[in-house]
Amino acid sequence: MQNYKHDTRPEWGLATQMVHGGISRSQHAETSEAIYMTSGYVYQSAEEAQAAFDNSKPRFVYGRFGNPTVSMFEERMALLEGAEAARATASGMAAVFASIACLVKAGDRVVASDALFGSCNYIVQEILPKWGVETEFVDGRDLGQWRKALSKPTKAVLLETPSNPSLRLVDLKAVCDLSHAAGAQVIVDNVFATPLLQRPLEFGADIVVYSATKHIDGQGRCLGGVILGTAKYINETLQPFIRHTGPSLSPVNAWILLKGLETLELRLQRQCEVAEKIAKELQGHPKLAHVHYPTLANFPQVELARRQMKSGGTIVSIDLRGGKEASFRFLNALKLILISNNLGDSKSLATHPATTTHQRLTPEQKAAQGITQGLLRLSIGLEDMSDLLAELRQALDAA
Repeated sequence: MQNYKHDTRPEWGLATQMVHGGISRSQHAETSEAIYMTSGYVYQSAEEAQAAFDNSKPRFVYGRFGNPTVSMFEERMALLEGAEAARATASGMAAVFASIACLVKAGDRVVASDALFGSCNYIVQEILPKWGVETEFVDGRDLGQWRKALSKPTKAVLLETPSNPSLRLVDLKAVCDLSHAAGAQVIVDNVFATPLLQRPLEFGADIVVYSATKHIDGQGRCLGGVILGTAKYINETLQPFIRHTGPSLSPVNAWILLKGLETLELRLQRQCEVAEKIAKELQGHPKLAHVHYPTLANFPQVELARRQMKSGGTIVSIDLRGGKEASFRFLNALKLILISNNLGDSKSLATHPATTTHQRLTPEQKAAQGITQGLLRLSIGLEDMSDLLAELRQALDAA
């Protein structure tokens, strides 16, 4: 029977790529992407097996190294990001860890923004120093601190923008220029923005990582991650690390993420519109000390947000007067919005970062990142905006 290779064209728009990008059909000519549930592959001869393993005739050889369904997801993500290549991983944290661990060795130096997700902070603060890697944190908003930290040779820079959960931004172009002058490769965790709102490679970043668990799946179904960069980095530096350490993405999860990409643009557009309107509606509420959202006129980095991002994103962070007690009363009054530490879901979610996602940080680290006891992170879903506003108002009354 005939094999069907889908005609993917680079000139197609992003919405088209999210539906058709990377598809490789089997001889059965299926409409939906096939799920290749196999751990291994067979060969017609011993010579064919040898050629596969010495890479003189590249092909799939083992599930830990590659899989057709996973490859479709990787190719589609590379098309969306404008990257030369991509590798998928079992989770977002596997992507963050692999992206930097494959680069560094004892004696190297890593500089990171202090506003990192809790597990990312753990990698830089706890794991890398055990390997003999020097690490330094800077306030990601302060170019003076970046300039000082990058005044000596550096192997890698890790940052996220917008940051989780306080939505602080990093000037990508300026930091990438400083990093490259220091000899560093820049790794950007772009999970809050997605490739549709911000493309770090266009500002000079070298590597982009995602927790595909968030907006890319978008419906709370599975874990997944992806790393994007040059073909040289992906194939020569990252792939051997992934091949031998095994943070492989399941074919089933890859298929779910492919389905998630098909509706990402539609979901994200609606969620961003509603998130911005909710942020504006909540401004000035007497129970709130601050409302954090990148495109609000009073957001400290609003001009940078307008330069780097197409929209403010799906996350609104609010800081309640009354600290932890008020925050817990707010959360416990919720009836529609769910208490969950996930984000980017079609269902609206809320969490208290100081006691959940960032609980292991010291009080000093929390203060440096703007994570107060009153801070709540709201991930805006696809519900009716009037219902969400009514829910938030009644919860604020209870707080």
